[in-house]
Amino acid sequence: MIRPGALLLAAVISGAALAATPDASLEPPVRPAAETGLETGLAPVPGMRPASRPQSEQRLAAAARPANLPLLAPGASLMPSARPDSLAEQVLFKRRKLREGSVCGDIEIQGDSVGHVSGTLPGCGAKDAVRVREIAGVRLSQSSLMTCNTARALKTWINREVETAFGRRNKVVGLRVAAHYACRTRNNRPGAKISEHGKARAIDISGFTLASGETVSVLHGWQNRKTRKKLKKIWRAACGPFGTVLGPEADRYHKDHIHLDVARHRGGTYCR
Repeated sequence: MIRPGALLLAAVISGAALAATPDASLEPPVRPAAETGLETGLAPVPGMRPASRPQSEQRLAAAARPANLPLLAPGASLMPSARPDSLAEQVLFKRRKLREGSVCGDIEIQGDSVGHVSGTLPGCGAKDAVRVREIAGVRLSQSSLMTCNTARALKTWINREVETAFGRRNKVVGLRVAAHYACRTRNNRPGAKISEHGKARAIDISGFTLASGETVSVLHGWQNRKTRKKLKKIWRAACGPFGTVLGPEADRYHKDHIHLDVARHRGGTYCR
């Protein structure tokens, strides 16, 4: 059994020992240089950092500034410079030229105004007719006389299906016109009603010229497996913009062309 007096004596001795060494640190002592693997005389210097790794030649080459690259001021913009005045003038001149040659109030319909057209048969003729040579960048094989409603329907048809019917890399650039205005009866039959051609409201298309220079005719293309589906798609797309659409399967009079006119029927568009 330990006496209380002995415990008190031990506490006094311990306190005296601590008081005798006030600057002693509680951290473990630094290991000798020999134990850390450092050579004698090369002890680490406080505050010294390792040297940075040298940059590779590839990084230095990538960071090098091209000699022909202009220096930018602090307030300079990184946006591309404006187009040269000469180029802007060319664009404006081309657009002005197109506007001067346009008809029907549409810059994409190029032609000449004709005005009133009178026919030799009763019922023929047209008011405010135009002679169109190009529509939406697609050239007509011959300048065609028509009304503005007919020209606008052609533009809708071209933009909707015709231009890219044979591929976006081989667009349609021309239409082969078989017939446009002509003062005659339907299918030239004696005693028949006046054709829409006699009112400048119809046009017959017999072929499509592609950017490659090839021309796909309605007569032969309708029988060809490679082009038949595309021609049928073109024919079908005309139903809507035009009131009457007649193709090679309509009758013997339309074997080699697609007839288009803007006549309106009570039952809607007539496509055959």
